[in-house]
Amino acid sequence: MQIIPSISALRTRLESETKVALVPTMGNIHDGHLALVKPAQQNGTCTVASIFVNRAQFGPKEDFALYPRTLDADYETLRTAGVDIVFCPSEVEIYSEPQTMMVDLPSIANELCGAFRPGHFRAVATIVLKLFNIVQPQVAIFGKKDYQQLVIIRDMVRQFNLPIDIVACETTRAHD
Repeated sequence: MQIIPSISALRTRLESETKVALVPTMGNIHDGHLALVKPAQQNGTCTVASIFVNRAQFGPKEDFALYPRTLDADYETLRTAGVDIVFCPSEVEIYSEPQTMMVDLPSIANELCGAFRPGHFRAVATIVLKLFNIVQPQVAIFGKKDYQQLVIIRDMVRQFNLPIDIVACETTRAHD
């Protein structure tokens, strides 16, 4: 497994790959994330897991600083699962300049969970679009755990004519 923190190194590494499957995460890898790896392996020839804690999707009452960061354990878990590449960019790598352009979302983003987390799905859609542009996968794997997010991502891919198949997987939870 390769651990790649830079966009340019990732793009160089992926140049010869024919079917890249992306599993986007914020790290702190658990069974739910691992349940997405096998479908990625079945749907692609190169599995990329991204780990990026996106400050932009945390609200003012949510503590970005306390989000668990377990990179060494995440690397080992993903290595054991057979992931080919872990893309783990820094905040400066992803946001090399202030992000003044954002994905504008339909009203569904302001309902359900979105009603309690203003701007959350806008930030999620923006970082996912950035990851899609960076990784350029043919397939991306998402859990159904956050169905609202899944609908938003599918709509974004369809409306922007992105050549990416979105594969939705059932939610896997820890036994406890």
